[in-house]
This record gives sequence, C-alpha cells and structure tokens, in this order.
Amino acid sequence: MWVIVAYLCALILQMDNGHFKKVTLAGLLVTIGIIYGDIGTSPLYTFQTILKDGGQATTELVLGAISCVFWTLTLQTTFKYVLLTLQADNKGEGGIFSLYALVRRYGKKLVYPAMIGAGTLLADGIITPPITVTSAIEGLNGVHGLQDIIVPGNTLVMELVLGILLALFIFQRFGTKIVGAAFGPVMLIWFTMLAVLGLNQIIHYPTIFKALSPHYGLRLLINHPNGFWLLGAVFLCTTGAEALYSDLGHCGRKNIQVSWIFVKIALVLNYLGQGAWVLNQGKLNLGDINPFFEIVPHWFLIPSIVIATAASIIASQALISGSFTLISEAISLNFWPRVTVKYPTTIRGQIYIPSINWILCLGCFLVVLYFRTSESMTAAYGFSITIAMIMTTVLMFFFLRYRQHLPLWLVIIIVSIFLTVETSFFIANAIKIFKRLMFLVFEFGLIFTMYIWYNARKINNKFLKFVNLREYIPLLEDLSKDESVSKYATHLIYLTKANHSYDVEEKIIYSVFSHNPKRADCYWFVHIDWTDEPYTMEYSVEELKDDKVIRVEFRLGFRVQPRISLLFRKVVEEMIANNELNISAKYPLLAKHNLAEDFKFVVLEKFLSYDNEFSFREGFILNSYFSIKKLALSDDKAFGLDTSETAVEKIPLVVAPTSKVALKRTGYRLLA
Repeated sequence: MWVIVAYLCALILQMDNGHFKKVTLAGLLVTIGIIYGDIGTSPLYTFQTILKDGGQATTELVLGAISCVFWTLTLQTTFKYVLLTLQADNKGEGGIFSLYALVRRYGKKLVYPAMIGAGTLLADGIITPPITVTSAIEGLNGVHGLQDIIVPGNTLVMELVLGILLALFIFQRFGTKIVGAAFGPVMLIWFTMLAVLGLNQIIHYPTIFKALSPHYGLRLLINHPNGFWLLGAVFLCTTGAEALYSDLGHCGRKNIQVSWIFVKIALVLNYLGQGAWVLNQGKLNLGDINPFFEIVPHWFLIPSIVIATAASIIASQALISGSFTLISEAISLNFWPRVTVKYPTTIRGQIYIPSINWILCLGCFLVVLYFRTSESMTAAYGFSITIAMIMTTVLMFFFLRYRQHLPLWLVIIIVSIFLTVETSFFIANAIKIFKRLMFLVFEFGLIFTMYIWYNARKINNKFLKFVNLREYIPLLEDLSKDESVSKYATHLIYLTKANHSYDVEEKIIYSVFSHNPKRADCYWFVHIDWTDEPYTMEYSVEELKDDKVIRVEFRLGFRVQPRISLLFRKVVEEMIANNELNISAKYPLLAKHNLAEDFKFVVLEKFLSYDNEFSFREGFILNSYFSIKKLALSDDKAFGLDTSETAVEKIPLVVAPTSKVALKRTGYRLLA
C-alpha cells in the first residue's frame, strides 16, 4: 500500500497548473486532497449530533436523518455548488471575491454581500480545525485500556488537540509543497475507508437504502417534536460546500465535478452504514457513543483514528490556506488593510500571511479551551456558513441573470429554491447564537474592518483632486534645469491613482514644488490598475515628455502581490534593452565611470487633519480607518518598495474643512 501511496505522491509532484484544465488521475487526487477535507470529515460528528438532538434513536429518526443528509448533499452541494456555482469561473479562479469581481458592475450594493460572505467564511476558520481534530482524537476513547484515559473534555484530550493545532499553524510558514503531495493519497484512503466501513454495516441491514427516499426526511421534519430544529444538525453534513468553489483555481472545474461522484458515494455509504448499525442495536440511548467509531472493527480502531486525525489535519490545512487566499484577495480589492504577505514556495497561489495565521491560531485555541468537547463545538457550528451560503446565492442571482443571460423567471425559481433551503438552515442554526457569542465578536470584527476600509477609501477618493499634468510639464522642465535647487534624485517616482495619462493628484504637484522642491532629471508616475482577472501581470509606458516625464501603468490581477520595486526595475531594464531610455548617470563624476543613475520613490502618506468638520458617519468611518491603519503595513512596505529607495511624506487629509471659526480680534500694535 505504501508503494502505491509513494507512486501517487510522485505523480502529483510532477503536475503543473495546466493539468487542472482536464481530468487526469493526478488532478483528481489533488482535488480529493484539497477540496473535500471539511465536508469529508463531517461523518465524524454529523450523524451523532442529529441523533443526540433528536432524542431516542428510533427507526423514524434514523431513516429521516439519513434522508435529510442525503438530500442536503444532493441539493445544496451537488446542484448548487458542483453543477451551478462552479460555472462562475473567473479566469479559472473561484470564491466569493472572484464571484463579486464578475458581477460588481451590476450593482453598487453588491459589495456588502461580498463582505458579509467573506467575513462569515473566515469565521469558520476558527472552529473547523478544532472540531475535526477533537472528533478524531476522542475516538481513542473506544480503544480498550484508554476509555478511562481519553475522556472527551479532559485535560489530556485538550492538550493533544492544542499540540496538533499549534504544530499545524507553526508549519504554515514553510508552505505545503512537499507534504501537500501526500494530501490526495491520504484523503483517498480516508474516503475509501468511509465507503468500506459503511458497506460492512449495510450488508447486515440492506433495507437502510430506503432512507434515501425524501419521504422519510419530510416526515421527520413534520412529525418529530424537534423536527424543523434538527436542520441545525443536518446542516453539518454540508459545511464544507463553500470550499468546492473557493478552491476552484487550485483544481479546476472538471476535476471537482468528477471527483465529487466518488466522494459523495463514500459519504452516503458511511452515513447509511452508521444508520444500519444503530437500527441493528434496537432501542439505543447513545449517551457518549459515536456511531462512526462503533462501525469500525475493533482491530482497525487505532489505524482508523490515525487516518481520521490525518484527514482532520488536511481539512484544517485547506481551510487555513483558503483564509490566506481570501485575505489576499480582500487586500487587492481594497477591503482589507495591507498586511505582510509571504510566498513560502514557488507554487502559484500558495501564500502565507503571518498576522492571519496567528489570529486563527488564537481563535482555535480559545474554541478548544471554551468548548472542550466536539459535541459542544457542533452545538455552535454552522451559523456562519449558512450566512456565507446565502450571500453567495445573492451574488449568483446577478451572475446567472447578467453573465449567463438566463431568463429572469428561471433565475428567480433557481435562487428562490436555494434561498428557501438556506434560510431554513439559517433559522434552525439561529438558536445556536447564544452558544457562540464569542464567534460573533470575531465575525463582527472581520466585517467591520472590511466595511470601514472600503467606505473610508470611498470617502477619501471622493475628495481626491486631480490636475492636468500638461500645465505642469514646463514647470517640471524648468525645475529640472534649475541648479540653484539641490538635486533630490536623478529619477523621482510617485505612485498615482489617476486613470488618465495626463491626470495627477494635486498633492503630488504640491509635493514636487511646494514641499521641499524636488529637482530631478526624470519624473515618473506609476499607476496600478487592479483587474478582475486573478493573475494578470501587464504594463504599458507613455513618455509624456521625452526622457523627462514618464508614466508607467501596471495591470495586475487581484491575486498578484504588488511588488512595485521589483516590477519597476523590470520595466526600466526592458526600456534600456529597447533603447527607449538612456540611464547613464547625469552626474559628471558618475558618468565618467559609467555608473547607473539613482531612483527615488516618494510615498505620500495621509493623516487625518484636525481642520475637519465631519458628519457623524464620516467622522466615525475615518477615525476608525486611521486607527486600523496604525496596525497595518505602511504604504511603502505594502507596495513592496525598498526602504533604501523610498521617502515617506506626511500629507494632511482635509475632507470637510472647518468653515466658521469664532475667533475675535481685540487689537493690533506695531512696536518699533
């Protein structure tokens, strides 16, 4: 078996991104390893939670529970995500921000579903790792001789879980290039184990297949005393569905759709097997019994726990990596403060964000210490994901209507079905809100930060003044020749938000001429245009005045880190190679020895001026914005500018200048 696993790992390591455009064995293995960690580990706790919430394990409860699980996986996961949402392909990338980038032109308010969906999806990152790892470790309770040592909620279990989670978060800085190749084979073993364990019980109770009829699910929801509210537990079976879309770029649509067939069969067989085992026991009061581990042969219990733990770690890894990607996209779309982003490996799209990593680590630790057992965690799980799914459905309405051009009546029917299902899950999960108050703080903080950052930039941009650069080019030439002004730099570079060639911010002109006049031989204006495509890297150059005033425009995808110093050097090298720029030093001494010229970036950093009279909303947003900004990266670091080549100037932000000053003059004297 290990020879086969090693072969499969080697096969995956030989892959490149092009393989994901078609269905291949290696592509399917990568997909199984990356995509299905969360939804694939749900059998560890879903069925157990439904039965505990439902009371005594009667035939009606067991059959109804499996029916609800099967049709939730079919409607919510298969139809909504695998068949429909994966069509929202943004140049090969998926996720709520990719979907927003596709539809944002069709409504200004669509930014808010994107923010809420992203915030609640990130909040899921602090409960999925603890619940999956804890569920696996608690399985040791069934091992003979460990039943009194491994007790759910005791100190030893918590220490093991915290140790595994800490190791997982420490490991993030190194990337997953090597161990990532083993994810697919390990998860393949996991799903095969799920299917085999389920079949082993089904052969003893084959009539369990009748649970696949929707009749039993509807009867449970209508007739059972807790009927409708059991949907809160049923929803646990599909909590990883968002990952199917979020990781589209890592695996490709076809690989996801084909591999889901195998994964769904394995999941359904395992749920059926758990149900068959329960019904074979007669009237059973579960107590602390987990049907998942009860269907495992005793001789295979420890290996199954090892495999389950490995699967839970992989599920956690996928969610952590997804959180990094989500924040990276939020930064590029101006929803999040700029923070340090690192690239631990050469794999496209694999990033590491230290601040988010340790925030998630702290959140996971608090979840383990507060809830202690997986049973308590499941009682608080699901609320955030239902909101994220509803937000995705809202954005999908605009995608289906305006990008897919489906008839309005058909779009309304499709969206109404999903909203009905998801709203039902939301209401059923809403009763958990008092058990998860600590998560609300985390969710509110994430959404609040996005709201403040986005709206502050809107207010800022509303009062941004541009001037016509044509009027100032003669002045720039004169300043460049005026030797009475000491030379500031040979090449002076400003970052500009102006979209048009001859537009430039008024504050840049002020910086050049009024705030310590800056004489240079050549003035550069660099503009970054963020595209809706994820990995675009293009640039264009316009010489507004030959070798004197040059504008460079970078077109970067929203998943590309803006390392401007590196990109700018590349532009200069290509211009020199094409004889478009003469870079020989204009200082006589340096020119004599043929030394290169110097380049200086000037970053204009704003601070909130006291000379403002805000409305309450604007004041709250801007004060919050500048408070958050203190915790973020400075602009020079955020844009990847080398410190040795960068000067930072403070510029006051005056949005609403004070108009009335009640200052009374009492006299004037000239003393000579």
